[in-house]
Amino acid sequence: MLVGDTSGPGGEFATGTAYRLQPPLHELVSTVTAPTGALSGADGQIRPFGVQGLFHADHRALSQATLLVDGREPEAIGHVHEEAGRTRFVSLARWLGDPHPDPTVRLERVREVGAYGMSERVEITSTASVAVTASVTVELACDFAPIEVVKSGGDTVPVEPDGPDPGGLAWRNGGIRVTVVSEDARAETGGGARLRWELSLPPGGSATLRWEVVVDDPAAAVVAPARTLEWSRPEVTAADRRLTRLLHQSLEDLRSLRLAETGAPEDTFLGAGVPWFLTLFGRDSLWAARMLLPLGTDLAAGTLRVLARRQGTRVDPASGEAPGKIMHELRRHEFTVEGNGLRLPAAYYGTIDATPLWISLLHDAWRWGMPEREVAALLPNMEAALGWLADFADPDGDGFLEYIDTSARGLANQGWKDSGDSIRFRDGSQAKPPIALVEVQGYAYEAARNAAALLEAFGRPGARRWNAYAEALAERFRARFWVDGPHGRFPALALDTDKRPVDALTSNVGHLLGTGLLSEEETAQVAKLLAAPMMSGGYGLRTMSSGDGGFSPLSYHCGSIWAHDTAIVLAGLARAGFAAQAAGLAEGLLAAGEAFGYRLPELYAGDGADPRPGLGRPMPYPAACRPQAWSAAAAVTIAHAALGLYPDVPAGRVLLRPMTGAPLGALSARGLRVAGAEVSVAVDAAGHATVTGLPPGLDLDVL
Repeated sequence: MLVGDTSGPGGEFATGTAYRLQPPLHELVSTVTAPTGALSGADGQIRPFGVQGLFHADHRALSQATLLVDGREPEAIGHVHEEAGRTRFVSLARWLGDPHPDPTVRLERVREVGAYGMSERVEITSTASVAVTASVTVELACDFAPIEVVKSGGDTVPVEPDGPDPGGLAWRNGGIRVTVVSEDARAETGGGARLRWELSLPPGGSATLRWEVVVDDPAAAVVAPARTLEWSRPEVTAADRRLTRLLHQSLEDLRSLRLAETGAPEDTFLGAGVPWFLTLFGRDSLWAARMLLPLGTDLAAGTLRVLARRQGTRVDPASGEAPGKIMHELRRHEFTVEGNGLRLPAAYYGTIDATPLWISLLHDAWRWGMPEREVAALLPNMEAALGWLADFADPDGDGFLEYIDTSARGLANQGWKDSGDSIRFRDGSQAKPPIALVEVQGYAYEAARNAAALLEAFGRPGARRWNAYAEALAERFRARFWVDGPHGRFPALALDTDKRPVDALTSNVGHLLGTGLLSEEETAQVAKLLAAPMMSGGYGLRTMSSGDGGFSPLSYHCGSIWAHDTAIVLAGLARAGFAAQAAGLAEGLLAAGEAFGYRLPELYAGDGADPRPGLGRPMPYPAACRPQAWSAAAAVTIAHAALGLYPDVPAGRVLLRPMTGAPLGALSARGLRVAGAEVSVAVDAAGHATVTGLPPGLDLDVL
């Protein structure tokens, strides 16, 4: 990739004049407990190149941690993620022990990453008939590289340690201190920093070596949350075992991504992804919390409060801030990529969709049973968000939400597909801003309706105004966005600076499902197009139709597949009654989950699913984050869509509309949460469903 690919969770791409390759991630192993994460090779080695390292809150704390036995690297044979924050790497020292083909010296390197450091336990076991002696070292280095420098492939320089002492090694830079300690190793600094153990095992003996690194970083923008887990861990039984495996790993990954803002550890949100985005991202954190509502409302409440505290109060073109606006991302300092002009302030507001998504998360959490006092406390923030919708979201007054970066150093595109080339016409040419995105109009319609419902329920003025706003938006949308294509009518991707419909067929239109903006007939047409092979012929939903001029299966936003995007559309199809189409997308995600070891990446290639020589499985996108919050949350969305539980606690009713048909079959979940109560739902292979555990006062309506 080019210098300046500061891809945010949705992309953030700016083109510079010097070419540097972004380091790939797809073959690395992540072990994470936010805000700290370790990225290594599949053998557990953290080598001093690329994006490997131990990262803490946007800085690299260790750039090398290489285990050597007698100066040689052990031979890896496998690894396993044991639980959130812990990975076990298994390797062999075949040159030690008995001289025959069977290996007799085995090493198991157990890595545990905590919120403020990492510990390793190296278990060395010999089955040899002779004694084994060896010198074991861990070679260490630290460069304190900012994440944006690592991501852009920039050069870094190791920092010299303070010097060895009986307690270990230490590095300091800009207020950050990294300390490495071991009770039984000798710390050395000659020719590089290392820990050394002299190993002596009797025949059949074993030994355990331990070391740890601690990061002291008082200026970090994010910290570990103070609370215990904010959501339930439901017991799920499924005829399709891929779903239970994907859920298990996804919930572990989500647990590892929990964060809080410095100074407010009681409010938890999900960091967007490892390693580039392990911080607060408005859009990503909101969507992930919304997708996890079937497991409880505490995460949603924390996310809403964190973003409410950061809600805009002034007009600032440099940061994109405006009164009532919800922020895009939070960093410890200005996020600058040399050579391309991109300079994002530490608190950056360049997003067109986070504000309506915030409103709808508040509404949906209320319907799932978020306590009324917590909802009421956030209504002033909702009214401020509506003020942004009315006064700042439509700068040219044409009745649509649109964006343009007026600072000349922010993001050119500000929807979830925020790479610089993502908004394309059918012929592949790029649209020019201001841009009015199709899905954002749906978000705005839904937010206006949802806000009206909250205003009316809590006795506050404005419900009639926002219902009228939604009705007028729907009329304008129907008149301006619908276009004719080779496969029938569909909503355009966007309107460009000249108000021309950007006529590519993209996954964005699927986000309209469930917002209320489409009629029943329009919903059916959109569902038909999304289920066609040009969109759903791969392992999920392509971001752009394979028939469009800009399509490329390895384009970040113009042909790849994003798990969260597929899951959002899948959920909309299921709720609208298009079970077969939703089931097809679920099958694609489950197949991809299986191929990626049940840890869905941020995105992957949009190749077709038909087996071909050398393929037959989804190909990775090299720079994709893994784990990624909204990709992991997609597993919960699949299960929820299949079960079809839709509560409206304030109205005293629960709708049950299970998604019938292949590929999921029989499915049950015990431990979902509605208004704090543990609820169980079971759906048999024929689609018949039962619910138990609903709180008193809720009536069940089964469709």
